[in-house]
Amino acid sequence: MRIDAKRRAAILSLVRRQGTLSINDRFTPGGSTISYGGRVYDENELLYLIDASLEFWLTAGRYAREFEERMAAYLGARHCILTNSGSSANLLAVSALTSPKLGASRLKQGNEVITVAAGFPTTVTPILQNGLIPVFVDVTLPTYNVDVEMLEKARSRKTRAVMLAHTLGNPFDVDRVLRFCRKHDLWLIEDNCDSLGSTYRRKFTGTFGHVATQSFYPPHHMTMGEGGALFTNDPALTRLIESFRDWGRDCWCPPGRDNTCRKRHSQQFGELPFGYDHKYVFSHFGYNLKVTDLQAAIGCAQLDKLSKFTEARKRNFHALSRGLERYADRLVLPEATKGADPSWFGFPVTVREEAGFTRDQMVSYLERNRIQTRMLFAGNLLRHPCFDSLRKSKAGFRVVGNLPNTDRIMNDTFWVGVYPGISGEMIGYMKKVFSGFFREVGRP
Repeated sequence: MRIDAKRRAAILSLVRRQGTLSINDRFTPGGSTISYGGRVYDENELLYLIDASLEFWLTAGRYAREFEERMAAYLGARHCILTNSGSSANLLAVSALTSPKLGASRLKQGNEVITVAAGFPTTVTPILQNGLIPVFVDVTLPTYNVDVEMLEKARSRKTRAVMLAHTLGNPFDVDRVLRFCRKHDLWLIEDNCDSLGSTYRRKFTGTFGHVATQSFYPPHHMTMGEGGALFTNDPALTRLIESFRDWGRDCWCPPGRDNTCRKRHSQQFGELPFGYDHKYVFSHFGYNLKVTDLQAAIGCAQLDKLSKFTEARKRNFHALSRGLERYADRLVLPEATKGADPSWFGFPVTVREEAGFTRDQMVSYLERNRIQTRMLFAGNLLRHPCFDSLRKSKAGFRVVGNLPNTDRIMNDTFWVGVYPGISGEMIGYMKKVFSGFFREVGRP
C-alpha cells in the first residue's frame, strides 16, 4: 500500500502536534509506584511507528535495515542481525554454532558449554535445546559475574564454548574470559541483553564474543516492544544466523527480493533436481524469528536516545549508591568490574548475613512503600522445577563445586530500578525509604 507524500505528511503532522508524551504521571511520594524498569519514549517513536505502518510492509523492511546498520555502527561491530526477542537471539547464537558449514569447529551434541546458574534461564535454555551440556560455575560478589578462577576447573575434553551474560549491566572480566577461550580454542557467546551501552576498557560490551546477543524488551536499555539482535564481526556467522532465523533457508535474499545470487535456478543442492529454486532450498532446520518493520521503526527512534539513556542509568545508579553507602556494614553494595564502566540495568543489593534482618523483610518494606523490587532473575536456576527431571537423571548438566554465592544470591539478593524514567525526585524518595527501613529495624 502506498500513501502519497502529501497525505503522509499531513498524518505525521497531526501526530507531532499532540506534543511530547509523558511516560510518567506527576510523581507523588508514597502514592506513585517507582517501577524497576519501563519504556521511555516521546512523540518520535509514534511518528516512526506510524510512518512504517503507512507502508503496511509489516515484516522486516527499510527500518530493519536502517536499524541494523546504525546499531552496528554505534557499537563498532561489523554485523547486526535483528530478531524477535533476546531469547531468540540466544537460541540463534547457539544454533548457528552447530551448523555443519563450520566443519570441525561446530558444536555437536554432547559438547559442553561453561555458564553460570545465577542469571536468566534463556542464557541456558538454548544450550539444552541443542543437545549440549551446560557446565555451571559460581559467581563472585559484589560483581555478580562469573568466578573466572573456576573456568579451568570447569573445562573438560568435551568443552567447546563459554556462554555468559554481563550481569545487570556490569561486564564480566572480559580479559580473563577471552584469555581462557583463546587458550583452549573455545567459542565465546556474549549475552549482552542487560548491558547495552556498558563498556569494558572503553570498548562496548557485545563486541568481544564470536557472537553477542541483545534484547529490546520494554524494561531494557532501549525497546522496540519485543525484539532482539545479534552482533558478530564474522560474515560467515552472519549468514548462518540469518539462515537459522529465516526458516533454515540457504537463500540470502531479503524479504520481497529475488535472485540476489543471480543463480536462483542454476545450482545443484544435495539430492534436489538441478536448478531447484534457491529460495526454497534449506541448509538447516531453522525457525521464523524475524522482526517486524513496525518494531524496527520504534527501535530507530529509541536508538537516537540511547546515549542519553545510558547517561541517566549511570547517574541514577551513582546517586543511589552514594545514598546507601552508609549502610555498607549491613548491605553488600554493587561494584563495577575492574576496567568496566557499566550502564547499569538495575541496582543489586545483597543483605549481609549479620545484618539482623532478611532480604524478604527489606523487600516487603520497599514494596509497601511503592518501590518495585526484583530478584536477581533465577537466583540459582538449578533449584527451579525445570531442572527436576535433569537432576533425577544425573545427566544433561554438570556443576563445578557447590555454588555457594549462587545460593546466597537466591536467598539474600534483590535489585531496584535505575532506568531513565526514574527522576532525581524519585531517587531521593528511594533513599528516604531505605533510611526509614533502617530506622524501623533499629539503625538510624
